[in-house]
Amino acid sequence: MNVCPICEGIGLVRVVNAAGKWVSRPCECQEVERYQRRLETARIPERYRHCSLDTYETAFKGAHSSLAMALMKARKFTEAYPLETAGTGLLFVGTAGLGKTHLAVGVLQRLVQERGAKGLFCDYRELLKNIQNSYNPQVNTTELELLKPVFAAEVLVLDDLGAQRPNEWVSDMVALILNTRYNDKQTTIITTNWPDQPAGAGFRVDKEGMKPAKAEETLGDRIGDRIRSRLAEMCVRVEMAGEDFRQTVKRARFG
Repeated sequence: MNVCPICEGIGLVRVVNAAGKWVSRPCECQEVERYQRRLETARIPERYRHCSLDTYETAFKGAHSSLAMALMKARKFTEAYPLETAGTGLLFVGTAGLGKTHLAVGVLQRLVQERGAKGLFCDYRELLKNIQNSYNPQVNTTELELLKPVFAAEVLVLDDLGAQRPNEWVSDMVALILNTRYNDKQTTIITTNWPDQPAGAGFRVDKEGMKPAKAEETLGDRIGDRIRSRLAEMCVRVEMAGEDFRQTVKRARFG
């Protein structure tokens, strides 16, 4: 066990205040320890723990200008939190490989560190899968136990919204989560790969003009227009565009 060389494990240090008197105050090591505990509670996956706003890349060759704009909006949001944001969140929209999750985690990390926020990271598909699994009588975890930290989190990152194929149960569950957080004015940071358009907007008419042909699914198709409308009230939309830089800048290498 490492012992702080400043406070020697006591947690307090003696300093001279503005009036020239010796007083005790918490050692900085205590704040570091509290920050680490809040990070552990946030359950950020190992793959994303290095992600911060300072490490998000926007200057690589071919980078779309929207990436720098998204980073700027993320920084401004953290600076304004919580007084000016008043429960409002962010919705990062764009195709795969643009760093939406990196920015969302970067915002979460900064709010945990600099604002003392209690945060939580949730993968959308994994959360729904775990809730469905809780209905199995052989599983000890209940739906309420899984949803309680989601409802209680001061800042929630909901990653990859719309990834789960929609059905009535999925729509009801997502509506419950988002409406509860909306009513409680809790901050929700969301990422999605689906265009933020109403259901059916991705359909086009075939060449003969006879019937619609599916071109692209939208966020409205994946979560429903009612929930998408709620998101418009909950979150500031941050549009991101460009090529998948996991195929270039972040491509796996070894040696």
